[in-house]
Amino acid sequence: MNTNSEQLYQEREERVSKAVALQRPDRVPVWLSMGFFPAVYKGYTIKEVMYDPEKMIDAWVSTYSDLPVDMYQSPFAIRFLGNILETLDYKQLSWAGHGLDDNSAYQFREKVYMEAGEYDEFLFDPTDFIIRKYWPRIFGSLEAFENLPSLREIISYSIGLTNLAALDTPEVYEGLEVLCRAAKNASRMAHFAGRLSEKMKNLGIPPMHGGSCQAPFDTLSDYFRGTRDTMLDMYRIPEKVVQAVEKLYPIMLESGLAARKRGCPRVFIPIHKCLDNFMSHNQFMKFYWPTLQRLLLDLIEAGCTPHLLWEGDVTSRLEFIGDIPAGKAIYQFESTDITKARNALYDKVCVMGGVPVSLLCTSSPAQVREHVKNLIENLAGDGGFILNSSTTVEDARIENVEAMVSAAFEYGQ
Repeated sequence: MNTNSEQLYQEREERVSKAVALQRPDRVPVWLSMGFFPAVYKGYTIKEVMYDPEKMIDAWVSTYSDLPVDMYQSPFAIRFLGNILETLDYKQLSWAGHGLDDNSAYQFREKVYMEAGEYDEFLFDPTDFIIRKYWPRIFGSLEAFENLPSLREIISYSIGLTNLAALDTPEVYEGLEVLCRAAKNASRMAHFAGRLSEKMKNLGIPPMHGGSCQAPFDTLSDYFRGTRDTMLDMYRIPEKVVQAVEKLYPIMLESGLAARKRGCPRVFIPIHKCLDNFMSHNQFMKFYWPTLQRLLLDLIEAGCTPHLLWEGDVTSRLEFIGDIPAGKAIYQFESTDITKARNALYDKVCVMGGVPVSLLCTSSPAQVREHVKNLIENLAGDGGFILNSSTTVEDARIENVEAMVSAAFEYGQ
């Protein structure tokens, strides 16, 4: 990193840090929730960048060189996944070239992967349940793992060693080989993520996040029980839902705290199932907010900055979600009225967003510029605001994304 790049890097970090701390930066920070936009911008298909790391790096470096926003979103943790997903025969996603056309982003395929009668088994030993029940259901290449012995019973020379005999099958050997191939792909992904990081440092652009996690309720609902069955569980077996969410809490915390080890303490947390049209206020306060609030408090106590993307309308929650230490988190809103969110949370958390993807997809550059100008005039105030798209912009018009960024620089001083 040369002197100029290092100075730019530090200026951007300071700009964002001041906004998060509800202080006034030299300019309104601007981010972009890129998604697969760099592939579109560079003329690659989404499938190409999902499988070719050189093209992915080329697309991301080119895009951020032309659109030098204040933080970059690394694609390697969640978008360079083609080879790993294929190796594992992953069931929970359709992706470009695998169930979708070559230029489509992910489509989540929700299903029940833990039955209602399996709560107790999960609660007793979630790791064992995940490896022997959950993995075989979401990874087609690991179906043989449902025949594994209970590994927790292998304790000493006199307890459990005979259980290893169950591993001696061609199917288990094949499953273990699949894990090794997936591990090599993951290691390759980490290598190229490091290469991209160095190139971004040379551009003077810091990373948005060092890690991610979820609200424990979302983990249960998204991946294990599915939306419909989780909602039924809240009425039929509410105590099991509470116990499962509590069991998932330390796992989510551990995942978020990993950001510190990577040198970037910002933690991304997408928020799904507490939206106004998903659950009542009483349900929110019983099943969702207690563990999410504790997650935020513990991350903040450890020196991390949670960045929550509220993926839907949470207007009725605004009165409550500000109950965390002031100036320590970022709340990005996808559908909630950004002015209402800013007014409710102005002295509590840094508010992010404001540019609807619908505007970037359907309007003209002049309309985008005017929208950004009005946003900054009305919401920037003395700090605590970061301009961003409401969600990922791979479907947006390129000229509109360019207009958004240039307007941010022009009007954000």
